[in-house]
Amino acid sequence: MGSPIDHSTHYSFPPAAVHAAFVDPQYWDSRLAEAGGPGAAVESATTGDGTIELDLRQAIPAEHLPAMVTNIRPGDLVIRRHEAWGGLDGDRAQGRFSAGVEGMPGKVEGTLTLIPDGAGSMVLVDGTVEVKIPFLGAKIEGMIVDELIGLFDAEKTFTADWLGRATPS
Repeated sequence: MGSPIDHSTHYSFPPAAVHAAFVDPQYWDSRLAEAGGPGAAVESATTGDGTIELDLRQAIPAEHLPAMVTNIRPGDLVIRRHEAWGGLDGDRAQGRFSAGVEGMPGKVEGTLTLIPDGAGSMVLVDGTVEVKIPFLGAKIEGMIVDELIGLFDAEKTFTADWLGRATPS
């Protein structure tokens, strides 16, 4: 069944500004360089009229992983991540994400919804983490959810800084 991911991120910028960043390939290159971890890279990016579809590579060094994980899968965890954003529909946009770790039986997937929030905006994350390892799966799922929340917060900080630099004072 998996463990749920239920998170929201608030921005002091309107949905149009946040969406413009999310569909800008340069934003993704910069975001991964700053907040993506060692060896992070955009492997492919396809843009359309206000849309983007990306394949990303990120890694978590083994020394930052709990023994429970490195006992099952030694070495750095290489994460393959897919994210896509549709076009802005009024002041809303929909996205989706998925991720998997090389050599681990599990997946992360869900939806992203950009909506107005007062004078700013909010991104709602709704997803699941599923790790198919008997007896340890649920514990690893919980750890992954906690790590994802930390990642979402780091990405929010980067995005707010990015938008602050892009928005004239």
